[in-house]
Amino acid sequence: MGSANTLTNGHGMHPLFSFGVISDVQYADIPDGHSFLGVPRFYRHSMLVLQRAVQSWNNHKKLNFAINFGDIVDGHCPKDQSLHAVKKLVGEFDKFNGPVYHMIGNHCLYNLPRDKLLPLLKIPNLGGSGLAYYEFSPTPDYRFVVLDGYDISAIGWPDDHPNTLEALRFLREKNPNSDKNSPDGLKGLDRRFLMFNGGVSKEQMEWLDGVLQDATKMKQKVIVCCHLPLDPGASSKEALLWNYDQVMDVIHRYNCVKVCIAGHDHEGGHSIDSHGIYHRVLEAALECPPGTDAYG
Repeated sequence: MGSANTLTNGHGMHPLFSFGVISDVQYADIPDGHSFLGVPRFYRHSMLVLQRAVQSWNNHKKLNFAINFGDIVDGHCPKDQSLHAVKKLVGEFDKFNGPVYHMIGNHCLYNLPRDKLLPLLKIPNLGGSGLAYYEFSPTPDYRFVVLDGYDISAIGWPDDHPNTLEALRFLREKNPNSDKNSPDGLKGLDRRFLMFNGGVSKEQMEWLDGVLQDATKMKQKVIVCCHLPLDPGASSKEALLWNYDQVMDVIHRYNCVKVCIAGHDHEGGHSIDSHGIYHRVLEAALECPPGTDAYG
């Protein structure tokens, strides 16, 4: 990836707005390593990728905002450095000359609980509930919806939180392995039922339905953003949101959603679903060898 995303007006001449994107920086001040699949990971270099992204966005001079698609720091970040590392990365994002919208990913939640993370990332905390879904409109004609893909999750909430308990029950039912991050023996799309993924609650889906109803009334086009991918055609099966199908059922009731953008699956991907919605999964900054980049 190397150019900014732009949405053009009806004449294809000038963009209505332009924005920067980056995902899975997963910085840690540790030596390079590998994923569980053996893919090289460049923990310190990812900070340089972010710095070049911000410099590129600022040089562009016409970007209205930027979006970070989650996993700002890596799970291997030493826990006594987590708070400092997140603050350091947020400081790099803050050098962008415009607003930055963040979302949470699994690696964020390995490092810090939601009550610490959300204020650092300036994520609106709906009713003080610790939920990280929200919306914003860069122009009257467009609305962005940021989903919280770890609303129902075994990570990030206190051990006795109802959302943790619901997630653990769900994983026991769907994944018979003692290691709930292992897809061994799981077939097809069931390979998504892993602890490093999560789900969207009934309440969040009701909120999404209301937002899409409102956008339809206002004749707005909608772009849905989530750390976890929402379409099997754009992602590996192991990276999907647990209940992506239910979320897409809500989205498919309306004609207003045009694009869904995600991170999490580090190789990236692209698809057009049965309703003509474009799905784009962004490549990971973490897996850029020195001298290469992944941002847009």
